[in-house]
Amino acid sequence: MEPVRTCVGCRERASRSALIRVVARNGELVLDERAVLSGRGAWLHPTRECMDAAQRRRAFPRALRTSGSLEFSEADVRTIEQHRQNKG
Repeated sequence: MEPVRTCVGCRERASRSALIRVVARNGELVLDERAVLSGRGAWLHPTRECMDAAQRRRAFPRALRTSGSLEFSEADVRTIEQHRQNKG
């Protein structure tokens, strides 16, 4: 049985393979597509809607237990959009 995680954007549970792990590095959100980076991680559906919902709800700082605002780089935003196109 595959592990189940909760998306910080929509709060729906999904298999680990359906989500992307996100970690905080130097005050910025970084996609951990292989789920191997050290530290706390948050899980996110690879959709713009879940990413926007998580940022609107300030879910990343809470899930990653950091203070301040965390944002994705523009390259990571494009990567999330590419994941959606490739899967759907």
